[in-house]
Amino acid sequence: MDTHAAAAHEPGGTPQPQDATPRQPVRRPRANPHLDLASYDPEGDLMALNMGPQHPSTHGVFRVKLHLDGEVVVKAVPYLGYLHRGVEKLCEKLTYVQITPIVDKNDYVSPMMNELAVNMAFEALGKVEVPRRARYLRSICAELQRAASHLLWLGTFCLDIGGGIGGGASVFMYTFQERELILDLFEELTGARFHYNYHQVGGVRHDVPAGWAEKVNATAKHILGRLEETEAMLIDNGVFLARSVNVGVLDAVLAQEVGVGGPALRASGVDWDLRKARPYAAYNEIEVKTFVEYTGDAFARFKVRMAETREALRLATTLLSGLPEGPVMGGKFVKLPGGFKPPAGQVYVGIESPRGELGTYVISDGTPNAYRLKIRPPSFHALALTPYLLPGATISDVVTILGSLDPIMGEADR
Repeated sequence: MDTHAAAAHEPGGTPQPQDATPRQPVRRPRANPHLDLASYDPEGDLMALNMGPQHPSTHGVFRVKLHLDGEVVVKAVPYLGYLHRGVEKLCEKLTYVQITPIVDKNDYVSPMMNELAVNMAFEALGKVEVPRRARYLRSICAELQRAASHLLWLGTFCLDIGGGIGGGASVFMYTFQERELILDLFEELTGARFHYNYHQVGGVRHDVPAGWAEKVNATAKHILGRLEETEAMLIDNGVFLARSVNVGVLDAVLAQEVGVGGPALRASGVDWDLRKARPYAAYNEIEVKTFVEYTGDAFARFKVRMAETREALRLATTLLSGLPEGPVMGGKFVKLPGGFKPPAGQVYVGIESPRGELGTYVISDGTPNAYRLKIRPPSFHALALTPYLLPGATISDVVTILGSLDPIMGEADR
């Protein structure tokens, strides 16, 4: 382990001070994703290895063809595979009202975000006003979902790394316990544990039940305490540091060129978050703190997500303490499949999901069905990094790099 590299990563990380001079995006030498293997060293002993598709190491149906010289990757060619293919076309065959439970399955560890992204686009089309209480509830659910998603990521990332951190499974079991507590909250709020169908055009379907706020506060306090224990297991763990520090380094220029957002972008030194840059829901009524690292490696992405988990719980509890009175729906609840018919037009709306910008582009022809609906999934852009980040890495680091990007395959191929 490089002692200088280890010393540069003190527990917790320190965001750039607000009054500091912004750092310029860094451009590092990058791999050629279109490398002609015929031009490679003729003395090299190249071998092609298909990694995936399998769980958990390639996170689902993802396959990457690795061209290896010994254990070192020379070239990587990604293949997305088929999962939830045709979702966008299915959404065009359904009415606006029927779409919400369909998109729940796209980013299947963050359903609340999928629902929010499509319904905000529909509301922008129809110029529907969402009540303030509903906007608060949407933000609360979004932040709880962000925390749950990052907890799942941390557990699976440690499975990817394995080794001296309890075989990787210890952290996985701990973080899943905490995530289950958030799913308990969602179940009490929506009646469903995973695919909620909670958002609809004009607001949300259910108000908070009695005693829910107290349970949210207790859950947040418990998870924050457990996060301290989990981070202590990893932040000075030699195996974790050796497997993540200076592994999968992503520079800010490449990240922006490929369209990467979320923690992966902020870990590369770019302070960009749609909750601050283009506030939506209730984010214009609360200060959102973003956390930026500058090394751009897997360890930096870990630090950003840990900080964001804590911030998500803070935002959820703060918004809940100031939850305004009033209705949770603008106008009447839509009861018929064709009950919402926006005027002809087109709109794009993006939100900050746990993985970056999740966008919905929809074209209306004035009927109850969308003429065209396209989804901008952050996981697709993250996977586009693999031909750049994997060359030069060893086989063992491939899984670490892929896991650090936190791709969800359900949203990658629509």
